Amino acid sequence: MVKKSFNNPIYFEEVIERISKLSVNSPGKWGEMNVSQMLKHCDLVLQVALQKIELPSINILFRGIGILTKREMYVFNNGIPRNMPTFQKLIVNFECDFDESKTNLLKTLMEFRAACENKTLPESHQLFGNMTEKDWEFLEYKHLDHHLKQFNV
Repeated sequence: MVKKSFNNPIYFEEVIERISKLSVNSPGKWGEMNVSQMLKHCDLVLQVALQKIELPSINILFRGIGILTKREMYVFNNGIPRNMPTFQKLIVNFECDFDESKTNLLKTLMEFRAACENKTLPESHQLFGNMTEKDWEFLEYKHLDHHLKQFNV
């Protein structure tokens, strides 16, 4: 099975196309977020990689679980489980403008791609531990793929 990642421009463009298929009325298959909130959430998660949002420290048990989850995702190439807990800073439970959220996510995705190419992504993540460029590109793809599937694209 192919391990899709943002290090391949084909998969980067695939995600852009999938985002373009969303509309303000796109229904979610699970979860509490509407499509506008999901777009904002994905934007915030990418901003962590760009070091625009700093996540709080977590206890060693949760960090251990995060590191194991990262390894499991690599080994089995599985996705992110539905309704998985997230950092408070990344929860979007407020109203968002669809067009603004979509535009901002696409802009942040381009910044992320540039950071990948320039090799300026951080060397660690509060949950996943030590991170390489390959880790960021793989996990950020998996996160966006998870939420795009949530909204049928």
